[in-house]
Amino acid sequence: MSDLTDLYQEVILDHNRRPRNFGTLESPSHHAEGYNPLCGDRLDLFLSVKDDLIADVAFKGSGCAISKASASLMTDAVKGRSLSEVRALFDRFHRVITTPPDQPVEDLGKLSVLSGVREFPVRVKCASLAWHTLKAALEREQRASTE
Repeated sequence: MSDLTDLYQEVILDHNRRPRNFGTLESPSHHAEGYNPLCGDRLDLFLSVKDDLIADVAFKGSGCAISKASASLMTDAVKGRSLSEVRALFDRFHRVITTPPDQPVEDLGKLSVLSGVREFPVRVKCASLAWHTLKAALEREQRASTE
């Protein structure tokens, strides 16, 4: 197994077993529900936005290891960032996971471990569910879907 594959598996399993920011927020300013009808993953995302910054973020839900790990990594990545930074990060992340496997991709730090899903098109929706739910919450939409 390659070092990247080992790292991918280790990070995904760690964030699946011990997801960061798992739970709810008492008084979120933004909320959305995400659903992946292909595999049944579900996610509720809660944001506290203050002065154009994501002051706090939490999620709850059920799904596969990739879905839960992606949500955990995403919440860590967006906390404390401005809304414009978060929207730009959404675009960058989406580009990375949808780039053909034989093409180089931008380095996204810890989020780069999820770039491996691009080799498995069905798993792209698992990795992107939390991100689409984030985008929906920021746009004040109640629901997001990977379809």
